[in-house]
Amino acid sequence: MSDSETIEIPILRQLVLSGARPLVAVVLALLAGAGLIWFRGANPITAYVALLQGAIGSVAGLTNTGVRATPLLIGGLGVAVAFKAGLFNVGTEGHMYVGGAAAAVVGLVPLPVPSWLHVLLALVAGSAAGALWGGLPAYLRAYRNVNEFVTTVMLNEVALLLVSYLVHYTALAAPGATFPMSPPLLASARLPILVKGTSLHAGIILGLVLAAVVHFLLQYTAFGFRTRLVGGNPEAARYAGVDTAKQIIVVFLISSALGGVAGACEVMGLKLRLYNLFVSGVGYEAIAVALVANSNPLGVVLSSFFFGALKAGANRMQIVSGCEASLATVIQALAVMFTIAIGIGERLSLSRRKGSKEPQKHGAPV
Repeated sequence: MSDSETIEIPILRQLVLSGARPLVAVVLALLAGAGLIWFRGANPITAYVALLQGAIGSVAGLTNTGVRATPLLIGGLGVAVAFKAGLFNVGTEGHMYVGGAAAAVVGLVPLPVPSWLHVLLALVAGSAAGALWGGLPAYLRAYRNVNEFVTTVMLNEVALLLVSYLVHYTALAAPGATFPMSPPLLASARLPILVKGTSLHAGIILGLVLAAVVHFLLQYTAFGFRTRLVGGNPEAARYAGVDTAKQIIVVFLISSALGGVAGACEVMGLKLRLYNLFVSGVGYEAIAVALVANSNPLGVVLSSFFFGALKAGANRMQIVSGCEASLATVIQALAVMFTIAIGIGERLSLSRRKGSKEPQKHGAPV
């Protein structure tokens, strides 16, 4: 075997394993979930069939899956972009809050523009608010080496309290409302409904378009190459002339802007007004979506629909099999755990293979 073949085969094997990691993790999570269902005294096959029926067995189920997948898709893309640069941005929850608030402000102002432009302005406002909210942790990470995990988690709470304040004590608070919320958005600022009689809105189309754009950006542009280089080896990136601080800032702003768009879509397409606590953990689920997808933008599409299907079909599974609907959340967590475990196993295996070749390399004749 030639030297080129001995190099190419392990690399090809590694690529295949990495690509299959999300699928293997999902299968293992479903098998583990089946074990939990059986332990509860229910039939796993009956439970999973009911879950599928609830998620994709009808128009209502399919649209419900799409609605639940939309914020996970757009928010997960933001998290995946950050992961590619080696950044653990867990601020999607906060970016969704401020993005939704900014979109609501624009959506409540009667503008003398066509409806499509009003919608576009509200989306731009949401993305800009998300990017601005991510600016501080981006600066601290790039120029002060402050851990972005800590800063983004803290800012999530600040964003939550900010929105709570807006719908309680400002002009955004709806007069006489029994629950803290804003007045309804103007019809001109709402995302179009795709299927009449359902809540499936155009945000899902926007998410799919953004997934294609992000994939192209990361895989086929100089920006994507620099991002992957910074995420893979920051020292090598600096040696190659990449301004790592600038790259971190730009990636963080893009990641945060996508989170803002996710929040804007929730307000403009589903909620139709700004509610207190309207995100309610979806931003953190988006992190799990990106992890299961192995930070692959196209994988985020599949991962988000998998998570959306679990959430959409959980109630029917509970009705038919008697298993708690919260089991869907357990399966999500198991998928994340298996993804991480498989990744660690791949790295350990690769490290052992490299280590086993070292004595041969040093002992080879010159």
